[in-house]
Amino acid sequence: MLLSGGTSKGAGDVSYRVVAELDNPGIVAHGVALKPGKPICLAASGGRAVVVLPGFPTSAIFTFHEFVAPVIRLLAGRGAEERTVVPARLAVKVNSEIGRTEYVLVGLVETADQGGESALAAYPMGQGSGSVTTFSRADGFTTVGRHEEIVQAGTMVNVQLLGRELQLADLVVIGSHCVALDYLLGELQRLGVRSKFLAVGSTAGLDAAKRGECDVAGVHLLDPKTNEYNRPFLTPLLELVPGYGRLQGIVFRPGDARFEGRTAEEAITDVAGDLACMMVNRNQGSGTRALIDRLLGGARPRGYAVQPRNHNAVAAAVVQGRADWGMTLDTIARNAGLGFLPVQAEHYDFIVPKTRANRPGVVAFKALLQQASTREALVRLGMKP
Repeated sequence: MLLSGGTSKGAGDVSYRVVAELDNPGIVAHGVALKPGKPICLAASGGRAVVVLPGFPTSAIFTFHEFVAPVIRLLAGRGAEERTVVPARLAVKVNSEIGRTEYVLVGLVETADQGGESALAAYPMGQGSGSVTTFSRADGFTTVGRHEEIVQAGTMVNVQLLGRELQLADLVVIGSHCVALDYLLGELQRLGVRSKFLAVGSTAGLDAAKRGECDVAGVHLLDPKTNEYNRPFLTPLLELVPGYGRLQGIVFRPGDARFEGRTAEEAITDVAGDLACMMVNRNQGSGTRALIDRLLGGARPRGYAVQPRNHNAVAAAVVQGRADWGMTLDTIARNAGLGFLPVQAEHYDFIVPKTRANRPGVVAFKALLQQASTREALVRLGMKP
């Protein structure tokens, strides 16, 4: 018998309690040293196996892969499944939890090794056992051992593909998330250009462009010396493709007197030390995170460690009451019905490695960005020319 959900310790989790009434022998394991997938429940009764998979999709998939699929294949008289494994260089550092083996979903991009030969770089797709979208966009996963706490950037890892073969995208975009970028990639998809977007923040996107690991890097990095966005960070091997302006600010639920009718600076000065006021942060290395840290001036409010990778997730956390405030775009705030306190008008541009400038995907991206209809659509999304 195979079930899913109701296997954690919450009041509404009853599946494992029902299974606990079985005997001969009953539950043999409830909880394993695996992430994601810790709360799996394994039982047997009268020679029949009973498995309660975790309810979160990614946890369920990985525990099925680890515990259930091998048994089914064995009972069917088939050998172990052969999956394609490819070597790749880990693009960024991964922090793991001592004591549990961890599956890390990754996106793979083509690059070149020191000898100029084709190679692969693996970008972690973010952690979250409930994210179906993350799983659907990943190319594969690598495993971090239970005794490893940190896997440094540059480490060679083995990546087990989720599909039978690796299908590389026509256009690889790495960097900061933006709703207008979502629109652009959607339009390219409609035109037959397959894209892969990895939201790792502006800094990591710039680094990926320098290493030649992406076709386009979306960035919004402010140079404090010149007070100019993005251009000061170029090298002779990088090209700047002008993007658009946008407005970042603090979002909150309407009617919250801690924010309503105040400036962002006034509000944050008061709530930064308020334990009853929960923030939602952004991932380290993103341009938005840099704005947040500048606004906080060294303060670390409650919720500072919560670091989603995109603007939509920030708004969702505030709307759902999981946080009281965060920083995102004015257009997202309006669409979500949230209050908004302006912080910074900025410029979001695209950086292209010159060695990749003539790739068909990059040419199609530039052409789309220059179209008058595209610019009109970006304005409707709340972007500034």
